[in-house]
Amino acid sequence: MSYLVKILETFIFASRWIQAPLYVGLIIAQVVYCWLFMVELGHLVHNAVGAAKITETEVMLAVLGLIDVVMIANLLIMVIVGGYETFVSRLDLADHPDQPEWLSHVNAGVLKIKLSTAIIGISSIHLLKSFINAANLPEHTLKWQVIIHAVFLFSALAMALVDRTMTQTLALQHNKKH
Repeated sequence: MSYLVKILETFIFASRWIQAPLYVGLIIAQVVYCWLFMVELGHLVHNAVGAAKITETEVMLAVLGLIDVVMIANLLIMVIVGGYETFVSRLDLADHPDQPEWLSHVNAGVLKIKLSTAIIGISSIHLLKSFINAANLPEHTLKWQVIIHAVFLFSALAMALVDRTMTQTLALQHNKKH
């Protein structure tokens, strides 16, 4: 019976590799975002140097759109690298000069906090774009964007509080054992 249990446990542990294609898919999404960034940058440059008159507000909205794409790409990197490291397999980057500092202490809690912070940043950019373009948007759209942003903020605070409580509890348990 213990032989069957060992096979089952090995099979269950190996099932984490089912996630690997998901991370490859996110890498492909990263390529799409890079392409989108270049297309939007091309439009901005074309409109800025072309015959069409572009206003400062239009430049600001275009740049905020580019920043938004970069922040989403950063979010993708955090999910790809951090998720793979946390849930699939360790990355052998010990001597790599470009290893992100945060990767050395990544776990599910740290990853959740980093992701929620990135989502708040992305939401902030969307909200700023909406405020700049407020004259062209319905009031209820602005109101809902503010509400959604506030929900993101409260969710991040709640996750940080839960993570802090769990960390303190684990530290207390560790101290009791030693």
